[in-house]
Amino acid sequence: MQIILKTKVEKDVNTVFEAFDLELFKKLKPPGIGLKVLRFDGCESGDIVELELNFGLFKQRWKSNITDSGTSEDGFYFVDESYGKDLPFFLSSWKHTHKICKDGEGSVISDEINFKSPFGLLFYPAVWLQMFMRKPVYRKTFKNVRPTRS
Repeated sequence: MQIILKTKVEKDVNTVFEAFDLELFKKLKPPGIGLKVLRFDGCESGDIVELELNFGLFKQRWKSNITDSGTSEDGFYFVDESYGKDLPFFLSSWKHTHKICKDGEGSVISDEINFKSPFGLLFYPAVWLQMFMRKPVYRKTFKNVRPTRS
């Protein structure tokens, strides 16, 4: 299944990319789910992000590998992927491509998610909603961030 969401923000691509750190990661946490960050290396190829999700009645671990990252003509990107035992039970695979592209004076952040769930389409609305809830966080975060120096 695939979800693509794009969010226009007011800051340049360099400023936005530099802010993709642990602090922003924590701000993007879905509401209603406890989150403990066990490891956060960053957003470069070879980095690892490991989490413990707390759903109240149970906890699940999620380990993601940054499998690709780089620059393009108009911005930056990085890809995190997880498979099998590295995912919560409700997912069997996860690939999330993050793109930050120049758009006039600002940028567009694209979240492109491909995932499989043993629950099929029943789980799609939950994933879509969790990702959609990032949009106001991105807008607020990148309204207040100072631009980087060129």
